[in-house]
Amino acid sequence: MNARPARKPRDLVDGVLLLDKPVGLSSNDALIKAKRVLNAKKAGHTGTLDPFATGLLPLCFGEATKFSQDLLEADKTYEAVVHLGIMTTTGDTEGEVIETREVDVTREQVEAALARFRGPILQVPPMYSALKRDGKALYEYAREGITLEREARPVTIHGLCVLDYQAPFLKIMVTCSKGTYVRVLGEDIGAALGCGAHLKELRRVEVGALTVSGMVTLDELLAHPDPMSLLRPVDALLSTFPEVELTAELAKRFLQGQRLALGKEAVMVPAGQGRVRIYHDGRLLGTGQLGEYAILAPERLISTAPQAPAQG
Repeated sequence: MNARPARKPRDLVDGVLLLDKPVGLSSNDALIKAKRVLNAKKAGHTGTLDPFATGLLPLCFGEATKFSQDLLEADKTYEAVVHLGIMTTTGDTEGEVIETREVDVTREQVEAALARFRGPILQVPPMYSALKRDGKALYEYAREGITLEREARPVTIHGLCVLDYQAPFLKIMVTCSKGTYVRVLGEDIGAALGCGAHLKELRRVEVGALTVSGMVTLDELLAHPDPMSLLRPVDALLSTFPEVELTAELAKRFLQGQRLALGKEAVMVPAGQGRVRIYHDGRLLGTGQLGEYAILAPERLISTAPQAPAQG
């Protein structure tokens, strides 16, 4: 019996890929495909998109996975098409139609309804979601025909506007906090208009400071002669944090996990307090918390960063 050929060892790949996720593919399946193309050892995504949704899915590889939580917490922007007058079991195109109503809604009525959903709102999570109850996902209960009580959760709709309205299709742009279900928002808008609705299309166009600019499709990734060149650097995830540039000696101590009193020793220190990204000689070392009196506490360190030599 012939032995199987040895698998090629996975590579240490560090960086961020801005993937344009296609319809019909889960976020995890998209990640697996991209990971295979890059032969990456370690990878993760930054918040799932439903299979029917498309758009910006930042994929983190290697050291970038240490900062993926920041994107999970970030605000996100979507373009969505709400199909008025038709309700489905899932609130989107993947469910079965459960009710149809006539749509007799003006643009003015739409604008008035949207105004009710801007700012802090309470939203009831859908049954068709991955939220857990007693260790079991809600969608598993839903598939068994079981509906459970769900508590409304606070979310924030930072922006909500009409892009186009040609009844029964309402195209909107939504900027929202983490944990917001845009298909529930679509259903709630339909309920407010008295005709019901489901989400026909959903496309994510921003995650934090990342936008669709520079996105690539899986087909483009597969066909590219040098797919590694499509990766953004790790600090693409940290562009909103102020920058601190350390001397060689301070960089060495930072990478050893020491708290630093920066004072006049650092090359560049921003005003204020909060999360910062740390560099030495133009190379990212990690993130830290800058406190009172310019005290820097290491947070997440880049293990591939070279140990800066002490100046003697």
